[in-house]
Amino acid sequence: MSIWFYLFLIVSCISIFLIIKILITKNEIKNIGESLSKILKSDTNNLITISTNENNLKKFVISLNKNLKKLRKLELEYKNGNGELKSSITNISHDLRTPLTAIRGYLDLMDNDNLDDKQIKYLNIIDSKVKDLTELTEQLFDFSKSLDIQNEIKRENICINAVLEETLISFYSLFKKYNITPNINICNDKVFRLFNENMLKRIFENIISNAVKYSEDDFNVIMFSNGLIEFSNKTNKIDKVNLERIFNRYYTIRNAKKSNGIGLSIAKQLIDLNGGKISAKYYNNYLVIKVQL
Repeated sequence: MSIWFYLFLIVSCISIFLIIKILITKNEIKNIGESLSKILKSDTNNLITISTNENNLKKFVISLNKNLKKLRKLELEYKNGNGELKSSITNISHDLRTPLTAIRGYLDLMDNDNLDDKQIKYLNIIDSKVKDLTELTEQLFDFSKSLDIQNEIKRENICINAVLEETLISFYSLFKKYNITPNINICNDKVFRLFNENMLKRIFENIISNAVKYSEDDFNVIMFSNGLIEFSNKTNKIDKVNLERIFNRYYTIRNAKKSNGIGLSIAKQLIDLNGGKISAKYYNNYLVIKVQL
């Protein structure tokens, strides 16, 4: 046999070896990717394993596993921190409720007929501040609930029109209290979406409550057949800076009927969790909140 035959045989063997090695490496990389994806999506302490002895792949997997351990440690610290924060907020809220209830009770017992104008003025100021503090206490509860809100997600096919109408009806007494005549235009087409119904009600409640706080005697709701809902009200209490921060948690606008707390922040969080979008615009003295479901 000639030397060319032996050379061809050697080259063929090397080629076959390299092709097999490439295929094995490619398969291992695919397995690593699938394992990493499963580990990240599940609550597990498993690590990535490989069956090959390829040195570079082994180093790569070792590096991935080190980062997975760090990620789990950070996640555990985050969960523990959230749990401690939620517990502290709940305890503080309970501690505040007791004296607030007592103060409100004594205020109700006081007979305004026996007080002069100056005393009544101061009494009304105290009553107003107690109401503000009570509202902040309730917001603390809302905040503690929002810390683990992702655990509440259970989506079902619901009619958006029906939920919106039901929520608007529940605000009838509040509209009447503030002399607001709502202008409501909801499309006739039934719009269905996969959504958590309780979360959707809370979204609408928070947005409508916010509108009542800012409204100057008007409130408008338009719902389109594509799932877009526009909430608008005339107000001069918003500027460019306020608008950019309106979805920030605990950002307040003090000159509204009541200061804005975390209502819009929670609404945005709930919409994001359900795959929707929310935005705010201010033009022609109107604050417009747009929700796309």
